[in-house]
Amino acid sequence: MATGGPEKNPKKANLLDPHSIKHLLDESVTEVVKSRGYVENVRLSNLRLLIGFIIIAIALLAQFYRKKFPENRDLLVACIGLYVVFNGLLQFISYTKEKNAILFTYPPPGSFNSTGLIVSSKLPRFSDLYTLTIASADPKSISANKTVHLTKSVTKWFTKDGVLVEGLFWKDVERLIDDYNGERKNK
Repeated sequence: MATGGPEKNPKKANLLDPHSIKHLLDESVTEVVKSRGYVENVRLSNLRLLIGFIIIAIALLAQFYRKKFPENRDLLVACIGLYVVFNGLLQFISYTKEKNAILFTYPPPGSFNSTGLIVSSKLPRFSDLYTLTIASADPKSISANKTVHLTKSVTKWFTKDGVLVEGLFWKDVERLIDDYNGERKNK
């Protein structure tokens, strides 16, 4: 078990900006999970990019079609309809699949587990409580483990200057991964 830790350049966040804090913690969580042998699954991101590309192509077709308005009315109606449908599909994917997910993974190579992880996080507005959740990418799988959560005040991981104390944060995230895998040693 390799323990990560602080790099040469300390990671710093604006403590008055919760989005900055969450972004920095999410990036660090991704580093920790990847350091434990999990490989990122980018299929959903690629699908969203493809749908976005299709939406842009539809908009460009409607804008730059050779014929002008009265003659291209049917094409414009079709483009508007397709634009709405594909945007709805994109929103549906974001709402049902992604939710608060920051990372989707494949199972680690060489493991007996047949399912990857979904790592998600929350930092509610006007709150200092950061919640990190690790769940199975396929909860119905026989090899899926129970979902685990970590909720802690971000003040435990940052100095008063906004520098992330990576060693403490890495230990907490690694402990959560061990809890998910059932590998944590009881005290």
